[in-house]
Amino acid sequence: MTIFDYVIVGAGSSGAVLANRLSADPKISVCLIEAGGTGRSPLVTTPLGVMLLPRLSSFNWQFNSTPQSALNNREIGIPRGKALGGSSAINGMVYIRGHRDDYDDWANDGCTGWGYDDVLPYFKKSEANADLDLDDALHGRNGPLSVTQQRDPNPMDQAFIEAAGQLQMGLCPDFNVAAPEGVGIYQVTQKDGRRHSTAAAFLQGIETRPNLKIETGAAVQHVATTAEGGSVTLCRADGTQAIVQARGEVILSAGAIGSPDILLRSGIGAGAALQSAGVEVVNDLKGVGQNLHDHVDVMVISKSTSIVPYGVSLKALPKLALEGLKWTFARRGMLSSNMVEAGGFVRSNPAEPRPDIQFHLIPGRKSLRGRLIEYGHGVSLHTCVLQPKSRGSVTRNSPDGAAQIDLGLLTHDDDMMRMIRGVKLAREILAQSPMHKHGLSELLPGAEAQSDEQIAEFIRAEARTVYHPVGTCAMGTGQSAVVDARLRVHGSPRLRVVDASIMPKIVSGNTNAPAIMIAEKAADMILEDRKAA
Repeated sequence: MTIFDYVIVGAGSSGAVLANRLSADPKISVCLIEAGGTGRSPLVTTPLGVMLLPRLSSFNWQFNSTPQSALNNREIGIPRGKALGGSSAINGMVYIRGHRDDYDDWANDGCTGWGYDDVLPYFKKSEANADLDLDDALHGRNGPLSVTQQRDPNPMDQAFIEAAGQLQMGLCPDFNVAAPEGVGIYQVTQKDGRRHSTAAAFLQGIETRPNLKIETGAAVQHVATTAEGGSVTLCRADGTQAIVQARGEVILSAGAIGSPDILLRSGIGAGAALQSAGVEVVNDLKGVGQNLHDHVDVMVISKSTSIVPYGVSLKALPKLALEGLKWTFARRGMLSSNMVEAGGFVRSNPAEPRPDIQFHLIPGRKSLRGRLIEYGHGVSLHTCVLQPKSRGSVTRNSPDGAAQIDLGLLTHDDDMMRMIRGVKLAREILAQSPMHKHGLSELLPGAEAQSDEQIAEFIRAEARTVYHPVGTCAMGTGQSAVVDARLRVHGSPRLRVVDASIMPKIVSGNTNAPAIMIAEKAADMILEDRKAA
């Protein structure tokens, strides 16, 4: 049995940050446990690898939802990273923080210290933004995480921006101001044209710290804590089991699916439900696994007569060969693309107090049949609802086996209403004159979908998520809260949760940067509490 001051479960967007910050003090011993591998693969470091990574079980948990009642009972795939860096090793690399009101709402609902002005310094602390034209009051320059403009964006991005401009959607030169609105090209977590995951940013170079142990290929089955310390039971890839003890704290950073599931398996959750699942109740905490929500999303897809968008065709073969050379010799071109290059934040109705829809533009034609590549060219415009009201859950039917993940997508009528309006806006953008020279013609929803009900039918048949699950270990003070404002699990001493699951409400945008911020702030709180003790 091995003993450390802190045992961190999950080396993803939050866990890697925590391991770095806590082990920076040589007097503090840290064990970082990751169920996946090292993530050292060209598929991870090459940005265009994002097309393949969600399909590979070696890098992805490949969770599936239960049949979704509002989506024609379809099961929805939920990719989650399974490697050092977690989902930051397989995501679209978009660096977005969200809206000021997201964090101020947290604070106003009892999460003291989590308002926008409180969290901004922690965003800046992690960031090394390469764009010197951006405001230093909002951006960090010396953090571990490289944030940069895309090296070689596709010309379709500019056509999208011009088309949106014709609909009075303004340009947003910095999506990480306090209240972002408008369209533009997203910044990405890349360095020298390669993906910069939290493993690359926060773990590379510190693996040799004598007070830090990083264990991969080890899945945590159970956690237990008392006032004196805690322990985790893990199963290694070779089938052997081990117990790792924490004299300080156990910290769950396994994500919005993994963290609540580990708590439930450990007897921490709604007592009656645990008993029904055959799990001994340790802490009757009814909010565990509840409040699951995600950004529901659907794509408007058009084919193109132009070879400017990414795609495979006979006419494009010389261009594709050149793209390979660009990557090999300059780390530029299509292989440096994160595939969701442009987008923005808009109001589906002018009366909305702030943007309620986010666009992600793929300058390529997504397959209608689930294929990796379709022959031909086109564009695909993601439309997602920023503040969904629908809620789901992570639950268990038995002590062993897989968790039941009900995303609850579009179970609230308000989300469908906003999605319909968002799809209409997306179609309008793609119909504007800057797109005409590329010869776009719509494939989805298709000419037969014109009325609101017809668009709703299309959404029910095609909507998914953009892989931003949050909320299942929600921070707060009410009966449904799982952690307090210092991320300590209510009723379980020496146990914290530090990842996107603690968000009481989802942020208005991509969730990777907020997950990193949460860990930066948590590290300071943990060190403060250690000093006070």
